[in-house]
Amino acid sequence: MGNLFGILIIATIGFLFWQQRRQTELAQYYIEQRCKNMGLQMISFARGEQKLKDHHGEWGWRTVFVFEFSADGIDVYQGYLEMKRLRASYFYLPPHRIPESGNY
Repeated sequence: MGNLFGILIIATIGFLFWQQRRQTELAQYYIEQRCKNMGLQMISFARGEQKLKDHHGEWGWRTVFVFEFSADGIDVYQGYLEMKRLRASYFYLPPHRIPESGNY
């Protein structure tokens, strides 16, 4: 009985690690695509706060991913993406300077 319980714990830990990796890979993809679509340069990406409930009290693995980006290559801004389970639930980009293109 003890061996079965140990195997169950190891399998649960492995599953949670695998889900966390999938969530991180999806978050990085979403952030890269959003930056690309908006003409921004992604500088860095990091996993932040993690909780089992969201701010509405609903259950689900919630992780905030923080990233830095630049619009002009000089100024750096920080945004974040909130993932709930394997879906992007909230994307925040702060107001940032848009470089002049010179094409009028």
